[in-house]
Amino acid sequence: MNLQRKKSICVYCAHRDGTKSSYLQAATDTGNMIARNSMRLVYGAGNVGLMGEVANSAQSGSAEVFGVIPKHLLEQEIGKKDIDTFIITENMHERKKIMVLNSDAFILLPGGFGSLDEFFELITWRQLGLHSKPCFIFNVNGYWDPLLKLIENQISQGFVQSNNKNFYSIVNTIDELETKLIQALS
Repeated sequence: MNLQRKKSICVYCAHRDGTKSSYLQAATDTGNMIARNSMRLVYGAGNVGLMGEVANSAQSGSAEVFGVIPKHLLEQEIGKKDIDTFIITENMHERKKIMVLNSDAFILLPGGFGSLDEFFELITWRQLGLHSKPCFIFNVNGYWDPLLKLIENQISQGFVQSNNKNFYSIVNTIDELETKLIQALS
């Protein structure tokens, strides 16, 4: 009997759909991939935008879904209460900590300031040696190209060490994400 617990994948993404259908499709594909691989989704517990899509897709594939939302976002992000675990926190700091502690790997889908905040805190914690969990930037249709260019500039200007790029992997397709995620968790 295999008593190993399911791997938990945290997905950071927008509570909006964005301007391109490919963003919503990437959220659907990510949720489906998590379910197909019998993993658990950890996310921000919203039921709108890419967040809602990744959760609904994971649920449709019978994946366990673990959501964490601060009480001040319950209405804005329409807290998705029909999931396996639904945690309401006092603030964003508590939310981020619970998500990180309950995840084995992280995926950044297209998103805004909140997604960047969550992902960069995660990368900073990695830089500080607080975790060594795999992190992926899903660069859907080049969405994160400007961010990657900024990071290159930070490196070239001497503010970030070049080996810090090893803290994350850039993937461009769901197949590439699935392959690298499974390899990283093996």
